[in-house]
Amino acid sequence: MDVFELEVTCPDKDSARAIASACLRGRLVACANLLSKVESLFCWQGQIDSESEVLLRMKTPARNFDAVCAAIHAHHPFELPAIIALPVQAMGPGVADWIAQETQLAKICD
Repeated sequence: MDVFELEVTCPDKDSARAIASACLRGRLVACANLLSKVESLFCWQGQIDSESEVLLRMKTPARNFDAVCAAIHAHHPFELPAIIALPVQAMGPGVADWIAQETQLAKICD
C-alpha cells in the first residue's frame, strides 16, 4: 500500500484540530500530528510575509489524497492552504497495516 504523509500549515491549533478531526471522523487518515509554533516565511501577492503557524501532519493511504485535500479545503480558513504530500518510503513493522485498518470506511471513530 502506498502511504502519504500530508502536511499543511494552519493559523492556529483550533483550525488544525478541526481539520484533523474531520479527516479522522471520515476515516481519511490514520493519525494527525500538530506541531506548534512553526514560523513560516513565504511570498504572497508579491510580498515576503512571515506568520506563526501550526504544522498539521497526517498519515493516509495515497488513494485518499483527493478526499483529504477536499476536507482540508472545506475546513481551512486560508484562501490557498499549502498542502504537500510526501510519499513514505519505509515504515516500521505493522505501520502500513495499521494505516490501512484505521482508514476503512466501515470503522467508527468518535
